[in-house]
Amino acid sequence: MRRLLPDPGPTTVEQQLDAYRPWEEPPTARPLVAMNFVATVDGRATIGGVSGPIGSHTDTKMLACLRTRFDAVMIGAGTMRAERYGRVVADPEQRQRREALGLPHDPLMVIVSGRLDLPWEAPLFTAGGGQVLIFTGSDEEPPQTATSVQVVRHEGRVDLGVALAQLRTERGIRALICEGGPRLHSQLQAEGLADELFLTVAPKLTGAGPSILEGELPAATELELAWLLEADGELFARYRRV
Repeated sequence: MRRLLPDPGPTTVEQQLDAYRPWEEPPTARPLVAMNFVATVDGRATIGGVSGPIGSHTDTKMLACLRTRFDAVMIGAGTMRAERYGRVVADPEQRQRREALGLPHDPLMVIVSGRLDLPWEAPLFTAGGGQVLIFTGSDEEPPQTATSVQVVRHEGRVDLGVALAQLRTERGIRALICEGGPRLHSQLQAEGLADELFLTVAPKLTGAGPSILEGELPAATELELAWLLEADGELFARYRRV
């Protein structure tokens, strides 16, 4: 892997993230929120309905290592149905690294689900590791699961601003990384709630599928480039919201 910007030179995923500590300076009223996406050169966020075929092993490593730097991981219900998550940090050694940094053993898994329509048989719910917190506007009750699941209900629909404030004040979440999907990304950007964007651009074209944003923003959002890495033609960018 090469670092193209700033300070060009050789690097690794681990070296690049070693000094990245998003939990140290969170906003007062909510967590720092970072987004993480992989996309094709033509901006598509899925191939065959899932994101896995887009990125390389290096992108998978970036995803896994980013999860070790945050108190919580957030996804939308559609992403959960498509990707069928398991335990967020599956590697015991990486969980130990989190503890060494002063972070919880497992990041809190946060799911935004309007109807509570989730694949309850997915490994995230059956493996029994970590904790899951679901924000929903539904009155339905979740089934019994091996993994600890708690539900926070909002009237009518989930208010993302309120949800983030609740995570900060009631759960002590200082930094959260959201892995999509595109609709949730659009909502966070539209409400000015996303602070950073980690974007992997894979050297592939697909010509179909959603982009990393699905929905019109009230205005163009300006970003500044914090770093740019390259490995085997794949680009890894970190942007900050201006």
